[in-house]
Amino acid sequence: MDWDQFDLNPKVIAALKKDLQRLMKLSSADIQCLLKTVSHTLRRNSMLTALQLYQDKDHLTSQHQKLSLGCSVLDNLLKGGIPLVGITELAGESSAGKTQISLQLCLCVQYPYKYGGLESGAVYICTEDVFPSKRLQQLIDQQQKLRADVPAEIIQKIKFGNSIFVEHAADLDTFHNCITKRILLLLTRGMVRLVVIDSIAALFRCEFGVSDSVMKARYLQTFGAQLHSLSTRFRTPIMCINQVTNAVSESEAAQCSCSVVGSRVSPALGITWANQLLMRLMVSRISQPEQSPGAASHHTGSVRTLRVVFAPHLPPSSCYYTVKLEGVKGIK
Repeated sequence: MDWDQFDLNPKVIAALKKDLQRLMKLSSADIQCLLKTVSHTLRRNSMLTALQLYQDKDHLTSQHQKLSLGCSVLDNLLKGGIPLVGITELAGESSAGKTQISLQLCLCVQYPYKYGGLESGAVYICTEDVFPSKRLQQLIDQQQKLRADVPAEIIQKIKFGNSIFVEHAADLDTFHNCITKRILLLLTRGMVRLVVIDSIAALFRCEFGVSDSVMKARYLQTFGAQLHSLSTRFRTPIMCINQVTNAVSESEAAQCSCSVVGSRVSPALGITWANQLLMRLMVSRISQPEQSPGAASHHTGSVRTLRVVFAPHLPPSSCYYTVKLEGVKGIK
């Protein structure tokens, strides 16, 4: 957009150009170029029309591109994997496998595009527990067993541990500084294409009381907007691990569409946070009697469920999976 397209008096526009030319001692052509550059920069993140989206083939391609979870069963459930643009939440009770899936994603993102990766690193933000470095090393050592679809020579060339950056943020101020400065720097330099937050609920557990609901909602909206901005600007998936709370009533569980087999639980942080999400996934452990005959009898260890609660491109659906030494594997 040029200045001449603004609904302003021509004398005002001419005066602005003359003032800039006088103060900066630039030619008229240079001033015109400067104004166009500033205008383009300010409008970079503006709203797009349907026609602009249709004509922007690169943007359209990235909308359909996904980050693989490293398992064909899980990828089939999610129609390819995690969307590149938007916030994906992974909620569930303790020991359901949330961290295991997130660690596996941190490895999957480093694979070539041909094998569902993004050829880049990941940043893992810990908000409560220490980073599970021993478990990560186990997964790295077992990659050839988990990813049989990838040639061994390609796996051997990837230095998985060198491209996972760990941050610790125990309070809101530290978290804000992390995503607005350090994470932004990593994304700008192209060093990462995945952000994992483990967990988002821990930041708000002790910061706010019952009477601080309005302030809490404002923080959630602010952080949601900042994460969306990073995801959209850098085409980077944001994975937020969330905890669950007991639903007060059946109507509350039904409203959230998030009840789990055998108990009524719902993801923490309420409807304000839910409105920031593109996709909500929930994981849960199921007891032996509830396992399907075909699934439970052929797989050792606890069987878990991965369920799509809501997503704009997916119907509510679920699949079984197990967590083994080599990683997370879906059950056909």
